[in-house]
Amino acid sequence: MAALAVSLGDPAGIGPELLCEAWVRRKQEKLPPFFAVGGAKVLAKAAARRGLDVPIEPIDGVAAAAEYFPGALPVLGGLDGDYTPGQPDPDGARLALASLTEAVRQAVFHEAAGLVTGPVSKALLAEVGFAHPGQTEFVAEACRVDPEEAVMMLAGPQLKSVPLTVHCALSAVPGLLSAELICRKALVVDAALREDFGIAHPRIAIAALNPHAGEGGRMGDEERRIIIPAIEKLREAGIDASGPYPADALFAPHARSQYDVALAMYHDQALIPLKALDFDQGVNMTLGLPIVRTSPDHGTAFAIAGTCKAHPGATIAAVRMAGAAAVMRARA
Repeated sequence: MAALAVSLGDPAGIGPELLCEAWVRRKQEKLPPFFAVGGAKVLAKAAARRGLDVPIEPIDGVAAAAEYFPGALPVLGGLDGDYTPGQPDPDGARLALASLTEAVRQAVFHEAAGLVTGPVSKALLAEVGFAHPGQTEFVAEACRVDPEEAVMMLAGPQLKSVPLTVHCALSAVPGLLSAELICRKALVVDAALREDFGIAHPRIAIAALNPHAGEGGRMGDEERRIIIPAIEKLREAGIDASGPYPADALFAPHARSQYDVALAMYHDQALIPLKALDFDQGVNMTLGLPIVRTSPDHGTAFAIAGTCKAHPGATIAAVRMAGAAAVMRARA
């Protein structure tokens, strides 16, 4: 299998040092081969700041990455900048964007087995001309996929959850929900669990929007009008969907054992339990793309960059999950 492409993320954030930490732990964590896209000087300085011994091997082409990976961190040349942990600036954002652009290209053209994206600052990217709401939309467009068809799944050892609505005001959620939205995203999730995780018969639990699942309409009627009809349509299509379940009980240990993924109605409904359970191993995986794409489920953390306080677990998990999904797709 070819190596995974990993974009640098913002060089002033924790992405570079955690990428170096992941390479150092490659054997004990049994990680698949990966290469960094740009930032050889940044990575060398980030490793030194963290006290890590990370030989850097500049590469001109992706084919050599897997060969060099056991003894050095392969870095695709041509892109670099200054390492200024905790001090983000436009130059760093430009490097992050250039690294992302090239990493996506490598994955889209199947030079790389998959894509892992480092954490970026959306605000800083916007200042240097990035016109997308986030990396997910950028990757989807590069894959010629409508961003509305790209589904964000948060995954950890104890839970997989999908928010049906993402970055919007909570007050807007009821108006954005529809049976069509639930069905469309559930179908993408079902297909991805089969293709990328090898789950032959995915069990999809669908959360209620309102407390007590609306309690017969006394606390809202979205369950009756929208969610239940969607579940019925999914079942008719052969999807093992169930619910709607009150969200206050859906993520309890005995409940989690009854499903493979939970579909939540809004951002925090999906992310709070994931981060409570698996904060240091949470992965953001984009479903519905022709390529494998994961990302650690945390931000740039500028405040602790270069202090050795950042935990590498989510970066390691993102690399591992991308590699496993790439293997599953290659076998299909």
